[in-house]
Amino acid sequence: MADNEPKLIPPFDPGTIPSDSDPCPFCAIAASYPPFSPEQPPYANDPNFDPDKLVPAAFIVLSTPTLIAFLDIMPLSPGHLLLCPRSHRPKLTDVTSQEAGDLGAHLRLLSAALVRATGVPDWNVVQNNGAAAAQVVGHVHYHLIPRPEIRASGRFRESFTMFGRGVREELDDDEGAKLADRLRRCVAEVLEEEGKKGRL
Repeated sequence: MADNEPKLIPPFDPGTIPSDSDPCPFCAIAASYPPFSPEQPPYANDPNFDPDKLVPAAFIVLSTPTLIAFLDIMPLSPGHLLLCPRSHRPKLTDVTSQEAGDLGAHLRLLSAALVRATGVPDWNVVQNNGAAAAQVVGHVHYHLIPRPEIRASGRFRESFTMFGRGVREELDDDEGAKLADRLRRCVAEVLEEEGKKGRL
């Protein structure tokens, strides 16, 4: 494969239990995108963060030396993010204490940026451990899922799935690129504001 051709992430079927020998799509994402300073995020046209480096595309929101966050390619709502350690850790009990601390700090930061970027003030943070608990990819990860208010808008017949179950639609590549860029900018804004308040 030529250097400029995208790497293919093997497809996975959410209805099957992945084998330990299957390549990890989250490890492929972590290996393909270098860390960057969240205070100075890359621009949308930065070739180091080209979503099409991989197939399916990966829309990076945060990339630190220990963690990576990206848009879910089958979102439950616009802005649905995944946050995971760069190192392969199957379950939450497998992360190091430093990774656990980094995950917690960045969950709070990404939550603030997600609310700002989407305009949706309510969200879920979900983390599943093992196939019986609905973990599809065997690499520990958190879902941050905006929860738009559907009842207030009169859409009583609509339902909103919980914990990754239900109908999901593929993320549109153009929308994903714009949303990931907006989220990166919002992370930087939140960090700047919190730095001024001494909350870092």
